[in-house]
Amino acid sequence: MRFQIVCKRVAASFLAALTVFAVVGMAQRAPAKVVVLPPVSAPVARPMRVAERNNVYCAGYVQSSPIDTSRRIVGGVEEQEQFLYAQNNFVYINAGANKGVQVGDMLSVVRPRGQVKTRWTRKGSLGFYAQEVGALEVIRVKAEISVAKVKTSCDNLLLGDLVQPMQTRVAPDYHQRPALDLFGDPSGKAIGRLFMARDNAEAISRDFIVYIDLGAEDNVQVGDYLTIFRRLGNGNPYSGDWGESVSARDEGYQSFEYRGGRFSNQAGRKTGDTAKGKVVTTDDAKDDRPDRIRKVVGEMVILNVKERTATAVITRTAQEIHPGDWVEVQ
Repeated sequence: MRFQIVCKRVAASFLAALTVFAVVGMAQRAPAKVVVLPPVSAPVARPMRVAERNNVYCAGYVQSSPIDTSRRIVGGVEEQEQFLYAQNNFVYINAGANKGVQVGDMLSVVRPRGQVKTRWTRKGSLGFYAQEVGALEVIRVKAEISVAKVKTSCDNLLLGDLVQPMQTRVAPDYHQRPALDLFGDPSGKAIGRLFMARDNAEAISRDFIVYIDLGAEDNVQVGDYLTIFRRLGNGNPYSGDWGESVSARDEGYQSFEYRGGRFSNQAGRKTGDTAKGKVVTTDDAKDDRPDRIRKVVGEMVILNVKERTATAVITRTAQEIHPGDWVEVQ
């Protein structure tokens, strides 16, 4: 009996081993399944712009032609609790079906701030500054009024702000450009002045919005590049009553032991081929130099053009820029 039991157990183990080897062999002979993933569509490349969002639709402008004042914000849904309005607030405008307003219309909100008065122009009157403060979307139209939602707020909106049709603006494409030429010669094209920056900024750098006194009458166009430069002048060093920081007759610069003469080694040269003339001052040295010498401080691109002015964005700087700097079309 024991021998039969042992034989049965050996036979069962042998069958189990055969089964395992058979399964492994079938797995090795079976072809591997290839999973094919659906093709992934390549993302659509969008060109980079020199300015985006607020620097495009909130840049503001200076114009001389009259602005339409018939449409304005006349109320707010929550005006019992607030008088400043921003994104997602609801406001009323005094234009409805009687003026062709339709649901879905996009409207620009502007706030004229007054006439521009600046010494940084030779044109005289440039017009008035209009601040762009936001955009509205009409959601309900009635006979004489419409309800609009504030879609974008560049600043706080106020009752009385004007409403204008939204104009589509596209900033110029960004292109890789040569290094800024700090010693470039004038192009001979239109020259103007940077007379103001957005928010009255005085220390201007890259991506700042500025306004120049070149406009449609000067044939500038959106996308034009302009060089920002500063004419060389007297500078900031201290000048004494004699016109220089050191006089040629100042004492104390020569050797006490071996005096060579009563003159300062910090003063300018004397004229004449035997140095018997007068001292050449800084002003004297500048008298006959060419007018083309200038200091390049940056570059800008035009975003919006009006009659006598244009709005631009600073794209490159060599140093701090200020109102009053000169600009020239490249």
